[in-house]
Amino acid sequence: MRRFLPLLTSTAALALIVPQVACAQMQGPALGLSQQAVTGAYQAPNSIQPETTLSISAQSTVKREPDIAYINAGVQAEGETATAAMESQAEAMTGVFDALEKAGVAKKDMQTSNFSLWPRYTYIETKLKDGSSRGEQKLIGYTASNQLTIKVRDLDNLGSTLDSLVKAGGNTFNGLNFALDDDAEVRDEARRQAMADARARADLYAEAAGLRVLRIVTISENGNYSPSPMPMARMQEAKMADAVSTPMAGGEVGYSATVNVVFELGK
Repeated sequence: MRRFLPLLTSTAALALIVPQVACAQMQGPALGLSQQAVTGAYQAPNSIQPETTLSISAQSTVKREPDIAYINAGVQAEGETATAAMESQAEAMTGVFDALEKAGVAKKDMQTSNFSLWPRYTYIETKLKDGSSRGEQKLIGYTASNQLTIKVRDLDNLGSTLDSLVKAGGNTFNGLNFALDDDAEVRDEARRQAMADARARADLYAEAAGLRVLRIVTISENGNYSPSPMPMARMQEAKMADAVSTPMAGGEVGYSATVNVVFELGK
């Protein structure tokens, strides 16, 4: 029995040593986390303070005296058949083209904007023997329409041009608009004024807040640049003497631009 006692003692000692080593290995990472918690909260790298920004939308309108006019007018004719309506419309339209050319309108300044042909019906109600009635549509003819967009460069003769169109057979009128033949300069001027207004307002807000404008973050503009509402004229039947033409007034046309600017403010 004594020969086996040392062996059992050694085994027991080894069993005591192994758990101690394992405990030491487990305590290492736990101690490291505890130290990190003591040093302070975790901060993400590259974190920055959000900038102070100001968004402003500014609009400017620049007005000029027009130098061209667009007329939208044409001919509408009726006939018992589609062919008859088309022929009647074509004859009147030929006279309109000739009259416009004599008035000084170039062929390149005349463009067909709409051409259509449609049937015309009437409603007929028939009484039946039992006292009831029955309604039905009956074809009575066709209507042909040809519309032109005409660019008039000589505004001094705009009234006489309209009179010539009516006398030649033009019997429909959809509008008269004034514009600038080359509007690039006036559009750029509207952009410059809108941008200057946006910067002036940004300086005002920054000063009121005790800050200053550091830089422009983004600039965008509205994509549509169209003339503001223009004076309109109504075409009247020429009942006066040939020497007197329909009076016209072009007034002014305005082009607007809108910019959206984001500014960065700071001390």
